[in-house]
Amino acid sequence: MRSAWRVADVRTAEQALMATLPPGTLMRRAAGGLAGHCARLLAERGGAYGARVLLLVGSGDNGGDTLYAGARLAGRGALVVAVLLRPERVHEGGLAAYRAAGGRIVERLPDRADLVLDGIVGIGGTGGLRAPAAQLVAGLPALRGRDGERATVVAVDVPSGVAVDTGDVPQPSDLPTAVTADVTVTFGCLKPALVVGPAAVHAGRVELVDIGLGPWLRGDPAVRVTEWSDVVDWWPRVGPEAEKYSRGVVGLATGSRTYPGAAVLSVGGALAGPTGMVRYAGGARDEVLRHHPSVVATERVGEAGRVQAWVCGSGLGTDSDAATELRSVLAAQVPAVLDADALTLMVDGSMADWLRQRKAPIVVTPHDREYARLCGEAPGADRVEAALRLASWMNATVLLKGDRTVVAGPDGRAAVNPTGTSALATGGTGDVLAGLLGSLLAAGLPADRAALTAAYLHGLAGREAARLGPVAAPDVVAGLRPVVAQLPR
Repeated sequence: MRSAWRVADVRTAEQALMATLPPGTLMRRAAGGLAGHCARLLAERGGAYGARVLLLVGSGDNGGDTLYAGARLAGRGALVVAVLLRPERVHEGGLAAYRAAGGRIVERLPDRADLVLDGIVGIGGTGGLRAPAAQLVAGLPALRGRDGERATVVAVDVPSGVAVDTGDVPQPSDLPTAVTADVTVTFGCLKPALVVGPAAVHAGRVELVDIGLGPWLRGDPAVRVTEWSDVVDWWPRVGPEAEKYSRGVVGLATGSRTYPGAAVLSVGGALAGPTGMVRYAGGARDEVLRHHPSVVATERVGEAGRVQAWVCGSGLGTDSDAATELRSVLAAQVPAVLDADALTLMVDGSMADWLRQRKAPIVVTPHDREYARLCGEAPGADRVEAALRLASWMNATVLLKGDRTVVAGPDGRAAVNPTGTSALATGGTGDVLAGLLGSLLAAGLPADRAALTAAYLHGLAGREAARLGPVAAPDVVAGLRPVVAQLPR
């Protein structure tokens, strides 16, 4: 897994590293990496020679990185101009190198640009963009390059205006509050704003430049990021001696006569997972068997037989019968996924004793509105901290859904899923996720790894489904199969 670090940790590591290096070394490393990435982007648009490059330069080291990179691009034959937002506080060494390379200073946006470097503020910035920076950023979408296409925007370290430690972005008014980049070139390590919250969308594609910071980062990162290699390592292997029971049996108490689709979708997600058998218990029994004849189906949790994990809640309803089924699931000392209506049934506190009595792991899967009902307030600006708070309160693993889903454990560790897509923002896709997650728990994965693996593959399935057009939940079930097929057997 990759790690993202808070500003204070990055600053401490930078100071420790700089104490071992000649002055200016760290900035030259950062600027060289930035210029290299920019040159590659320009190569995709006809090359660096003759390309028009615009620098938006703030004060301090972030502006210095931008100016040094601009000097290198000018040395490759690019036509580079810079707008200095704080001329009285500009990085003097960077400005001298930029002028020596033939870079020009301008006071307003040019008519054309192939590439824009956002060096307005770095990781030390707080609050959204202010005028005149916001006015300049508002004009960037109108810039066109020599190929007639919109200028490529590259954020230097982080997009200016985002909250670096939380990934929050202030709500825009008439002017943008943060830069929206196509690419962010970040130095030394990832920062939370590049992987979580609305800021991650503003970051675009993230490229990491190694400046030697890694050995100097101490303590725990703010959040970790799942990678494909993690999913490959965690996915349960099926040996030649395996049979359906040894692979794990997952039970689903989902759906109802009123909402049979939730049962069908959650079972579909479970069948795409690694377990050998799926048991269903609920009022949608006939509909489930019609779509999935391999499932063993009953009316009640108490009739289902032995399972290694339960999924409960999707489409279950919130009446007394639903509450009885939820209590039956909580009484079973096996891992459980609690989704949708199961979360609603917990809001009044009537299930608190059942939760306290459990020793087996629980994974809860709220979206923001469900989180607000459970906690009495919305997740707010810091989604990682919000998920950790709920995980501690419930002594459960929390999968807080969103474009960058956060998985937090009661041990105080959190990770984020990078494969999210807006294609999944449609009814029923959460049912599919819950079923897949339950299958992974039944196969023996720890709660945090099961949640991260399910979120990662679910996101890829959403992207797979979106290739064919608008996405509905059954398309995500279908998309899981080619995604899972890529995992080693």
